Amino acid sequence: MTPVPLSQPLLAALSSAAVPVLPVVVLEDAADAVPLARALVAGGLPVLEVTLRTPAALDAIRAVAAEVPDCLVGAGTVVSERGVADAVAAGARFLVSPGSTRRLLDAMDDSGVPCLPGVSTASEAVALLERGVREMKFFPAGAAGGPAYLAALAGPLPEARFCPTGGVTAESAPGYLGLPNVGCVGGTWVAPPAVLADRDWARAESLARAAASLAGGAPPAGQRRCEVSLRSRTEALPSR
Repeated sequence: MTPVPLSQPLLAALSSAAVPVLPVVVLEDAADAVPLARALVAGGLPVLEVTLRTPAALDAIRAVAAEVPDCLVGAGTVVSERGVADAVAAGARFLVSPGSTRRLLDAMDDSGVPCLPGVSTASEAVALLERGVREMKFFPAGAAGGPAYLAALAGPLPEARFCPTGGVTAESAPGYLGLPNVGCVGGTWVAPPAVLADRDWARAESLARAAASLAGGAPPAGQRRCEVSLRSRTEALPSR
């Protein structure tokens, strides 16, 4: 499968590559990373977010970066400057955080890789837009208002584009994907703990194939599906 090119911002690149779901995984054993990544690629999802929640995470990122060139591997749950540095050193091609502070955003800006800082409110989204950041993680999506909340942001904040994560399922994903300001969704259901525990890579490939086929459902009332005009996040950053 052709790797996802990063010649444009991350969510725009995933959309262009017809990748609707960003698999999010917690790996207890780094040895599982390569066969999982290969299964996801075979199923049509050539991207993987490894969360920095376990001691195995950095080794997992390092292994995928070295052995599965068709998989765009990134780091999730990035919450510190040290996490940014360690993830990039391990080979992460993108970074995702559950929230953002000025110090974390500065480190992510300086990392040289695409980033999805987390937001859960309109004020947080506006603060990122002020910095020139137009692509964001919406977390925790289910608890923070779901598709209805993101639909309400599309009008006043048309420049912002989101990857909703947290509580998103195969059943709820189309409701997010039908929104004009959603580039993809993050999902743990593609590689759930049971699949990882059993090392059932055939099941992971099947789940990935089903996720890759997801399309946007009907948007909420009053919303119209449209294209969102985006500029490169790096081009929009103010000089420092």
